[in-house]
Amino acid sequence: MATKHVEQILTPPPASMVGDGFWVHNFFPNGYNLESQRMSPFFLLDYNPKMEIPPSDQPRGLGVHPHRGLETVMIVYQGKIVHHDSHGNSAIISAGDIQWMTAGAGILHKEYYDAEYNKEGGLLQMVQLWINLPQKAKMSKPKYQAIRHEELSQYHLPFGGGIIEVIAGNYMGVGGIISTFSPLELYNVKLKKGTCFLLNLPANYNTGILVVEGNVVINDNEIAPADHFVLFKNEGDEIILDIKEDSILLVMSGEPINEPVFASGPIVMNTKEEVTQAFDDVNSGKFGKLD
Repeated sequence: MATKHVEQILTPPPASMVGDGFWVHNFFPNGYNLESQRMSPFFLLDYNPKMEIPPSDQPRGLGVHPHRGLETVMIVYQGKIVHHDSHGNSAIISAGDIQWMTAGAGILHKEYYDAEYNKEGGLLQMVQLWINLPQKAKMSKPKYQAIRHEELSQYHLPFGGGIIEVIAGNYMGVGGIISTFSPLELYNVKLKKGTCFLLNLPANYNTGILVVEGNVVINDNEIAPADHFVLFKNEGDEIILDIKEDSILLVMSGEPINEPVFASGPIVMNTKEEVTQAFDDVNSGKFGKLD
């Protein structure tokens, strides 16, 4: 075993509003000058840190918009978000739940606060990930999965040290509920103060950890506080996490998709011509309809 060393610990970049409901730090691709495929197959990471949402009678969220060529993943830590799409899917994503949408050939969707939550206000904390699809899967049939917290596969560490929620991939023989189009690992790692945790991930995988809660020492000498993103070098396969206070870590690691990428807004394809065609298809109604 060899150590997978830290390349950078990224502080939250300046926040921006997405729609009128989500106040996010975009760690990549735009928040930092990372090479465009540095975290491939993960294309985008938006993080809405824990914040208090005031009560309102006005609906808030993100209106109808298209996607093609990627998967979108929303992980809700606090709050209650509603999803609707042009294929007739709808769901309420509450604290601990996950939505996984394969846009594939094309879909319209919208996400907004649940009406009761919007009226009463409360805490909001969530992650939005975009996962690039390999060329052969970009025009696959759209699919939507709303995953309740209790449905997630779990690995319990000995002596009450914590729980690994396996969203995708496999941890110690425990497989995630999601099957993916390229090899990747995605875990919610919930660790208790005083735990020393060893994580093994392939050396060639692009790997990052978002510190959602708590404070962690990595490989004995790098300190990563809450709301920071840890980018690892593509070397070694062993990460040692020393947990200084109860912590929640979002671990993402995947085999790079070594294909050209051309993206514009919510469309991620391989060429400019494919992106142009995608917007033409949106305008001609081929993504369906959604009010």
